[in-house]
Amino acid sequence: DGGTGASPLTSLKHAGSPWEMGLAETHQTLVLNGLRSRVALQVDGGLRTGRDVVIGALLGADEFGFSTAPLIAAGCIMMRKCHLNTCPVGVATQDPVLRKRFKGTPEHVINFFFYVAEEVRALLAEMGYTHLDQIIGDTELLEKRALIQHWKARGLDFSKM
Repeated sequence: DGGTGASPLTSLKHAGSPWEMGLAETHQTLVLNGLRSRVALQVDGGLRTGRDVVIGALLGADEFGFSTAPLIAAGCIMMRKCHLNTCPVGVATQDPVLRKRFKGTPEHVINFFFYVAEEVRALLAEMGYTHLDQIIGDTELLEKRALIQHWKARGLDFSKM
């Protein structure tokens, strides 16, 4: 459930790993080896909300990459034709006729990120913090949910997170 229209459907459905696992393990390994302050950890892949940003920060991320959600804010309707130069709403095309259909503005994307930032601020305040830097890597603030019974989740071990 991620990737832009340029991503092959097989990649969307069957490739990659949950960023949460890789991020937490990377952060912990860097901390254990005294190297955490020397790198910035960036996470992306399915980030859509301020809650996603806060979870990423709690698991150790310093930077956050958004792609699909801002595309939708700009007017993308996910027709999955980015690579064909036939985007019907003019987001991903060089065809002058199709480009005239584009109704998005930079303000749409700016507003999206303002709302994401506002949600981050509200969640931080709810937790008693004022800056995102204050919670980076603080996994004790996370609460585990009940086990999800899904075929993709079988075999995943979250006990070390």
